Amino acid sequence: MEMYASTVQSLEDVRRSVKYHPTIWGDKFLSYASAHEESSRSNEEEELQKLKEEVKKLLSATPNDSLHKLELIDAIQRLGVGYHFEKEIDETLKIVYDSYLQGHKKDTNDVYVVALCFRLLRQQGHNISSDVFDVFLNEEGKFKDSLAENVEGILSLYEAAQYGIHGEEILDLAKEFALSHLESIVSKIRDTSLAARVEEAIETPIHKSLNRLHAAKFIRMYRQDECRNELLLAFAKLDFNLLQKMHQKEISDLTRWWKALDFRTKLPFARDRMVECYFWILGLYFEPQFYVGRIILSKVIMLASTIDDIYDVHGTFDELQKFTEAITRWDTTAMEKLPPYMKTCYQALLNVYEEIEELARVEDSATFTNYAKEEMKKLVQAYFKEAERLFNGEIPTLEEYMKVGLPSSGYMMVAVTSLIGMGGLVSKEDFDWVSREPSIVRATSLIARLMDDMAGYEFEKKLSAVECYMNDKNATKEEAFDELEKQVRAAWKDINQECLYRTAVSLPVLTPIANSARVIYLIYKDGDGYTNSKIKMKEAIESVLLEPVVT
Repeated sequence: MEMYASTVQSLEDVRRSVKYHPTIWGDKFLSYASAHEESSRSNEEEELQKLKEEVKKLLSATPNDSLHKLELIDAIQRLGVGYHFEKEIDETLKIVYDSYLQGHKKDTNDVYVVALCFRLLRQQGHNISSDVFDVFLNEEGKFKDSLAENVEGILSLYEAAQYGIHGEEILDLAKEFALSHLESIVSKIRDTSLAARVEEAIETPIHKSLNRLHAAKFIRMYRQDECRNELLLAFAKLDFNLLQKMHQKEISDLTRWWKALDFRTKLPFARDRMVECYFWILGLYFEPQFYVGRIILSKVIMLASTIDDIYDVHGTFDELQKFTEAITRWDTTAMEKLPPYMKTCYQALLNVYEEIEELARVEDSATFTNYAKEEMKKLVQAYFKEAERLFNGEIPTLEEYMKVGLPSSGYMMVAVTSLIGMGGLVSKEDFDWVSREPSIVRATSLIARLMDDMAGYEFEKKLSAVECYMNDKNATKEEAFDELEKQVRAAWKDINQECLYRTAVSLPVLTPIANSARVIYLIYKDGDGYTNSKIKMKEAIESVLLEPVVT
């Protein structure tokens, strides 16, 4: 553990030497305040409604027990327009699930059909048994090699296997089997649409993809598909572009708010990532009705990022003690002893939570905002405990590290705060449940913490789960990564399990929490895409927020 020990010896020098690159966006999004003319938008929305009714008729006219209906639902969801037809999709898949329960199974020897049906049902929260894949095993309990001849089937199996829960070894086998075959044949596929879907699945399976980013990619792939439905494609293109304009207006407003705070001048050491924060929250919920949630959470996440940098790279230990005490007290008089830069941040924090109470579309907004305040206090206290360890040079066990590392990931705070922007979909019971840190919240927090730590290892000069495991177990870097990746895989199964065996809350409440893990997957799977946002995050943001789908 020489690296961490040397870090502690020169901690002040290290902290002061940290430099983050400035925002790569500048004032680019300010110009989108009036992104499109009112008359043009009205015409587009009118056309969208006409196309929507046509797609709805198509759904209704397609038999529920047909493969075509399953493929239609899959295309609708992957094109990013499933939110328009939630009732119709839910009713159809309920019928399909009941049919499975009653033993009325069709095409059970076609791996493509079985896997597609399995995935669609589990995506919808139906606990269809993984036993449906038993028919594809040989006498040795392994998947039959002959399945590899069906590329669509193997691809469908790989996507379905992502939805496994603990104890489903057959899905672990399916994932390994399908991935090995997909990687070996992807370069040989002549069908450009199929090849693109295979490459995308290997890079980011459907289960781990963000709705808007996946929709942008899939619209291009679907356009090349010989079996495409032109009506559905036209609807998806128009819907994507209209949503993009709405999201551009939102990020324009947020950019103006952020610029007015002038943190670039007053807190120049902090990461300037307003656009990245908005994209982060867009991954949780993109639908028009969650506008308030996006505005609230984007501001909160941006301030949390700034506060994180105060603790990590700038504040002295004495300053951090006072800052933690001030936020714990949560009143304007608490800022009297703070240095100017902390006062600036603290006042902005108080203002945002006052705004949250005004924007929240719930009857008892003050009570619900208090839940969010308490989570912010917990987050700041976790930041302080991490800073205290750094200043003291402590290297805890991985277990002790994670007691602070889970809340300091910020995702417990995000899970609670995300509920405020969901209006009448949530209740006080939902806030109580999420605040008790159920399995899905702890799982997303673990994924965030461990993927962040692995992405920053040997680049960030601060304590992480990697160092703690290496020190505790006298392990190598490779052994530490193997263990942490194993824990991340288990956490995904926790998420899947919570969405299948939900008893306390509805799927709409669980969805933003699960989506938060998907955001983390994108940001950290190839390095820290948030802190160093010049390449991967830049391309994703441009695809979702800047580049309209060509009609």
